[in-house]
Amino acid sequence: MAPESLSVAQARRVTLAAQGFTDRRPGGATDLRHVRRVLRRLHLIQMDSVNVLQRAHFMPLYSRLGPYPVDLLERAAYRKPRELFEFWGHEASLITTELQPLFRWRMARAADFAWGSVRRIVTEQPELVAWVLDEVRGRGPITAAEIEHDAPRRKDNWGWNWSVVKQALEWLFYSGQVTAADRTTSFARRYDLPSRVLPAAVLDAPTPAYPDAIRALVELSARALGVAAEPEIRDYFRLPVEGFKQAVNELIDDKVLIPVTVGGWKNTAYLHHEAKIPRWVRAATLVSPFDPLIWERGRTERLFDLSYRIEIYVPAPQRLYGYYVLPFLLGDRFAARVDLKADRKTGVLQIPAAWLEPAADQEETAVALALELHRLAGWLDLDTIAAPVKGDFAGPLAAALAGVP
Repeated sequence: MAPESLSVAQARRVTLAAQGFTDRRPGGATDLRHVRRVLRRLHLIQMDSVNVLQRAHFMPLYSRLGPYPVDLLERAAYRKPRELFEFWGHEASLITTELQPLFRWRMARAADFAWGSVRRIVTEQPELVAWVLDEVRGRGPITAAEIEHDAPRRKDNWGWNWSVVKQALEWLFYSGQVTAADRTTSFARRYDLPSRVLPAAVLDAPTPAYPDAIRALVELSARALGVAAEPEIRDYFRLPVEGFKQAVNELIDDKVLIPVTVGGWKNTAYLHHEAKIPRWVRAATLVSPFDPLIWERGRTERLFDLSYRIEIYVPAPQRLYGYYVLPFLLGDRFAARVDLKADRKTGVLQIPAAWLEPAADQEETAVALALELHRLAGWLDLDTIAAPVKGDFAGPLAAALAGVP
């Protein structure tokens, strides 16, 4: 029988199980089966251009599988048969291809959802957009820079520059007329037509009616989160208000979502009917700032008592913890946070700062985090781990790192 209420500790464990942190890690070599298992839980992975440690989309699999060959994710995303495609899910994302029909409403209504400069370009310079699409059709896969390189030599150009060509491509991408064939080594998209990238079965799948698509995405969000309030369910796929409440109510009526109270939460939460409440969680892993576990910062604070903000865009003197800070999950709580940087030229994993969470055990956390940092460094092909520079946990962590072979 489904519970009517959960403690915060139970909600934490439900969340971690739903997100894949209680699944058994590969005992031997990691293969595509393990990658698919994570993707079936998350449905999408956020992308980001920051590469101070590792590209954001590689990290969620590391946090759940441990060290794995990143080529497995590249293969799933950019080689046939495609298992992932790039689109706007939760920000720029890699999304499982079978969900592509569920996002066609967003493509069809790009004029309602895309940002201003991208919407304006199709209105103000439709001939540019048409020309760019023709370039992709004739020359794809192709980067924005390659298209821009040829534009000024055309006698009939309209004073185009890279930014407007890129905006045209972003409109075509948002509206589903082009997609990402792959990425260059500098992380630039190569654009191509969906018909040359996506599996035929995906392209041939019928387009769901808008209410059906929203309901399906709400169910998938709730499944991935385990237990969450309405704002967090909406946030997972960045769903609009339109149709959201109706979808929630229908899923409640069908007993897919179960309203529950969570201790200390003001809003009603919804427990997915397939969610499990494990007795314990034995995780010991670093979690990236772009991990779906901590996307919604208010929920993160309510679940884990962790006030977390990424401080990349905060001026250095005003940062509390550091530039690229990863929380360290130990058991079912976050026990520490470390500012990390991969110095690839020297082969050093740098630790500009390390901080202990108030309720964490210092000795246990230091040993577990030291082991995790050695795993991470090995995965990143870094030979050395530098001593932490500052933070209230720098000394204990440095001692623990020195004790790990």
